[in-house]
Amino acid sequence: MKKLLFLIVLIITGISIFSAPLISVGAKMFTEGLVIGNMISQLLQENGFKVKEEFGLTSFPLRAAIENGQVDIYSDYTGTVWAAYFQNKERIYDPYELFNRVAAEDYNKNKIVWINFIPFNDTYGMAVKRSFAEKNGLKSLSDLKNFIEKGNKVIFGVNPEFYERNDGFFSMTENYEMNVERKDVKTMEAGLTYEALNSGKIDVAMVYSTDAKLLKYDLTVLRDDRNFFPFYNPAVLIRKEIIDKYPEIEEILRPLTVYLTENIIIRLNYLVDVEGYEPEIAAKRYLEGLGLIN
Repeated sequence: MKKLLFLIVLIITGISIFSAPLISVGAKMFTEGLVIGNMISQLLQENGFKVKEEFGLTSFPLRAAIENGQVDIYSDYTGTVWAAYFQNKERIYDPYELFNRVAAEDYNKNKIVWINFIPFNDTYGMAVKRSFAEKNGLKSLSDLKNFIEKGNKVIFGVNPEFYERNDGFFSMTENYEMNVERKDVKTMEAGLTYEALNSGKIDVAMVYSTDAKLLKYDLTVLRDDRNFFPFYNPAVLIRKEIIDKYPEIEEILRPLTVYLTENIIIRLNYLVDVEGYEPEIAAKRYLEGLGLIN
């Protein structure tokens, strides 16, 4: 009876329980992508949107999802879209110029709008144990190339996506003229490369520059002295028809631009990967601490 009376009141007053707009939010299947995806979801929900979460996809399926309308909004990286999706080989060394170029191309090609540039660079890197680096005088990828040329056997660990991408592992070895046979490259999920490196199963691990496990395992990221890796600044991508209909979304998600620095994202990644928090909880606690959600 109470539920019936509640529905009658809603009808009389013109309030609909189904009035909240529904937004589909995507997120990539690694810690940082899930943290940012949860932040997007939680900020939208705090501001009256209903959210359908499409979390845990790899880059290309998630990209296809926003292009075909299955996902309305998600975060991606300037370097990924520029080099991997659009196959641009031009190197751009200014992060804001790269953002503007990739945003313009994505809008013209796909009517996808880039908003809320996030000012940290989560680029790829190749890391070794600090003790291994010190023992063998390794500070850069060129040093690693010279180390291999001297006949030292090196086993690499990279995630499947970086292994397959045109701008990925073998493009990097070609850039550095590094002679690496495919049998010396093991593929595994990105988070597992750290454990494999720590246990001695591999010698060099593909890592992300904002990953907290660099601290946990005391690793040295080899300097990219030939500037192979592009900038990978995250930003929010949203379908044009959605941002046209709900332009307030840009302001709702502005805290991502204001508050997500490199140190902050490393700490949030640390909460998940080292201290064991779920990405949803890490995101929620940070947003609550800023007073952005209740």
